[in-house]
Amino acid sequence: MKNDRLLKALELDKNGDWEAAHTLSQEVEDANGAWLHAYLHRKEGDLGNAAYWYSRAGKPVANDNLEEEWQRLFTEFS
Repeated sequence: MKNDRLLKALELDKNGDWEAAHTLSQEVEDANGAWLHAYLHRKEGDLGNAAYWYSRAGKPVANDNLEEEWQRLFTEFS
């Protein structure tokens, strides 16, 4: 299930394993995967790459704090 992988990636991110979360997000090739991928690049500080992935997800570039976006992602994927 795609959302199970996305939730696992969020858990990995929350526990400090950005690399594993990023790898897992890349395996989900839909808009939700792109959104999570965007969030992770935003968290990394690569805002240009994040903007590309927000566009792929059909989402505006987030400008709130990372914790709020993480919670939106979690709510959407749950």
